[in-house]
Amino acid sequence: MINYLVVALGAAFGGVFRFWINELIVKILPGNFPYGTLAANMIGGFIIGIVIFVFDSFGALTDTMKLLVVIGFCGGLTTFSAFSVETLHQIMSSNYTTAFMNIMLNVLLSLAATSIGLLISIAIKSSKILG
Repeated sequence: MINYLVVALGAAFGGVFRFWINELIVKILPGNFPYGTLAANMIGGFIIGIVIFVFDSFGALTDTMKLLVVIGFCGGLTTFSAFSVETLHQIMSSNYTTAFMNIMLNVLLSLAATSIGLLISIAIKSSKILG
């Protein structure tokens, strides 16, 4: 039962953070493109990359922390369902270029952010900063 509560707590914080990111990005980059969702997916990918490839590889992450951060927080933060609905809205509005850009940018930049987390973990491991 405690695992469910840990995931729920992480998801609550992740969801609030996602909402804050979206509100901030809309003020900075107004327009038709869902930049807030893109930013949340990139940040979530980066956090997952750092957490899994740095902390978990050093054994510095308990199962409870993985549930809290990876499943809960990042699950609440990343927005695949919002991404899907926003993409469909673009398609239904005949904004095919925007829909295609949304798909490509979310997938490629989220993968890139996670890869950056991996590269940072390799640099940390090779420099012996954490171990």
